[in-house]
Amino acid sequence: MDTLKAKYRSAVEKVLCDYAEFLGSDDEVQMELVFDPNHNRYLLVETGWQDGYRIYGTLLHLNIIDDKIWIQHDGTEDGVANELVAAGIPKDCIVLGFRTLQERKLTEFAVC
Repeated sequence: MDTLKAKYRSAVEKVLCDYAEFLGSDDEVQMELVFDPNHNRYLLVETGWQDGYRIYGTLLHLNIIDDKIWIQHDGTEDGVANELVAAGIPKDCIVLGFRTLQERKLTEFAVC
């Protein structure tokens, strides 16, 4: 189980780092990666100011719960679940936690 969680941690961290790098940061708005591997919590947060407006929001929030990766929030266009699958995580080990149980039953991903 620890080996499995280490694999999941590595995949989640890489995918979030790739998103942060792709989105980039500038002098006014930064992408912040927040990793808590002891509690299996991972965030990508946007923070700063742009044209006099406060920019703040969580773009991605993932947890590893039991033996599954839970996507608690996905603010990406294409869906971080697809990136996790491309990184080698089986669909039945990914839970779309931001969807209702009924909606999850209609997807190819884990229901939990």
